[in-house]
Amino acid sequence: MKIKISAVSYTNTLPLVYGINHHPELLARIEMSQDIPSVCAQKLIDKEVDLGFVPVAALLDIPNYEIISDYCIGSMGKVTSVYIFSKKPMAEIATLRLDAQSRTSNKLALVLLQKYWKKTVRVIHEGEADAYVEIGDRTFGKLDTEPFAYDLGEAWTEYCGLPFTYAVWAANKRIPKEFIALFNKALKYGLDHREEVIESIPKHENFDIREYLMRSIDYSLDAGKREAIHLFHRLIVELNEPDYQKALS
Repeated sequence: MKIKISAVSYTNTLPLVYGINHHPELLARIEMSQDIPSVCAQKLIDKEVDLGFVPVAALLDIPNYEIISDYCIGSMGKVTSVYIFSKKPMAEIATLRLDAQSRTSNKLALVLLQKYWKKTVRVIHEGEADAYVEIGDRTFGKLDTEPFAYDLGEAWTEYCGLPFTYAVWAANKRIPKEFIALFNKALKYGLDHREEVIESIPKHENFDIREYLMRSIDYSLDAGKREAIHLFHRLIVELNEPDYQKALS
């Protein structure tokens, strides 16, 4: 029986998907779909897939999950694709609209507002707000379109000194070790061939794709990023304001 996989359809995952698609032995053993992060997470939670590239906040909703890969989406400092955009300076923000595409970025924003910026705001899912969370390809070249932009990767590292981990390959069942080894080999191949991937991506005005994939995104799931996951999970649990909990449910 083939292993069902949900991968994320963002530019920062293209090297990983490239590696999977260029590994015939692995392809013969999987069925893969590509989804936005929130859908990827829900598919794994609902057991529609066996393995998913999921936002780390969603791990709290997956019983007995297992992180099965040596690779992730992470950053040390600026990530340049996860932001709070605002019409006002941080001190004046009173309302925040969340991003429907990512649980992790929403929760990271609220953790940082509470712990780093020492603010409580009213959160909404749609409509007008002073500021809004936005992630992924939609942020490319957008820094000059809003008066204020706060990079959440940079704010996290300034807050705790750790890198941040946005998404990991997680399973909701036991995956054979030999498959995991094969999977990691395919992902490494993709990362080793990032230059070829970059050449195939359409150019974006006011955004350096090569800098983003080669330096801004850190793909290695090292000890610091694992520590960041544990700290982030603890801070999520500490978000006990009623408005925050309602918005995150």
